[in-house]
Amino acid sequence: MRHLVSKAIESLPKLDSGQINNLISILAEEVKDIELLEMVLSSLPFGVIVARPDHYIQFMNIPVKRMVPLQQKGLDKLKAWEVILDSDISNFVKESLLEAETVKPRDFTLETLNRDITLAVGVMPVVKEGSIQGDFIYIEDVTDKRLEEARLRRAESLAAMTTMAASVAHEIKNPLGSISIYLQLMQKSLNTDSESCRTDLEDYLSIISEEVERLNSIVVDYLFAVRPMDTHPIPTSINSIIEELITFVQYELMEAGIKVEEYPGKDLPLLNLDEKLIKQALLNIIKNALAAMENGGTLTIRTYEKDNMVHMRIQDTGIGIPADLVSKIFEPYFTTKDNGSGLGLTVVYKVIKEHGGELRVFSKEGEGTTFTILLPIPQTVNKLLVWKGETI
Repeated sequence: MRHLVSKAIESLPKLDSGQINNLISILAEEVKDIELLEMVLSSLPFGVIVARPDHYIQFMNIPVKRMVPLQQKGLDKLKAWEVILDSDISNFVKESLLEAETVKPRDFTLETLNRDITLAVGVMPVVKEGSIQGDFIYIEDVTDKRLEEARLRRAESLAAMTTMAASVAHEIKNPLGSISIYLQLMQKSLNTDSESCRTDLEDYLSIISEEVERLNSIVVDYLFAVRPMDTHPIPTSINSIIEELITFVQYELMEAGIKVEEYPGKDLPLLNLDEKLIKQALLNIIKNALAAMENGGTLTIRTYEKDNMVHMRIQDTGIGIPADLVSKIFEPYFTTKDNGSGLGLTVVYKVIKEHGGELRVFSKEGEGTTFTILLPIPQTVNKLLVWKGETI
């Protein structure tokens, strides 16, 4: 728009009255388009601030004036962060714009007369043909959304705790029953004068000791499943972790007649990972695959980048999982193995979630199972909002 006006002013001395009338009509239409755009932006449910390349305010819609405390005068002489009175939001906007990169939106809590509100603030540059043309700041009131998310998390946590508590009670019941039986047998032995009494008591005590260890193991596993994980993520190559893990279990896989096929992605970015926990999660999946391929088979591991995530696909050619059980495999203490703890995949799920990732599973009986792990790529690369038209 400014470019058009500049050209028009330069051409005015050369134009006749008809051409001037046409130019005025074109400019009027352009003004209408700008007014329409401003109306649209002001009708959005979130606040918008647009600034020029020098960060001075160019436009603010109506919602942002209701959400954030702002300077009331001299807005055209203030930079984007100077117009915002809240120091936390102002500093966030300033740091983001001066670093000229898109950062993950951040939540801020503001006190109001009626209640505290939570605002999600995002900042990104606007570019045209590779050069920055301005700044785009959006502010969304996410108070109700965050409250609902917290409510759902509490409900899910309570449901998970209820399910796990029931499972633990079931697991504890068996060793307690066994201990009770052998205590009764000990009591009977003590009431007799049998020469074999000492031998029987030693056997009974040995069994009771084993059951006590079993109870301890159940409690330890339960605490591991419910306590927050103490993660220490550092930039790490996922391909290196997989390579080290395959080296660690290669002899076990060879003895089981399992062939390993690796397809590591090239030039994958480093991920923020706790190497110990990720190795444990992957080892649990590989152990499951090994158990599913009793007569040998192929274990295929593939890594690649897609949609700003690094994907890991671990595929076996084992017996597969029945369709009605696939949705249950991540539940605590659910297992199809005779000697399984039922916590292996629960740990996998928890580790991946602690890293902000996703875990997917596809299985077909008689054909095998595929676990796909998605891990987020750290946002360190500049990402710009592309604007192909004129600046607002």
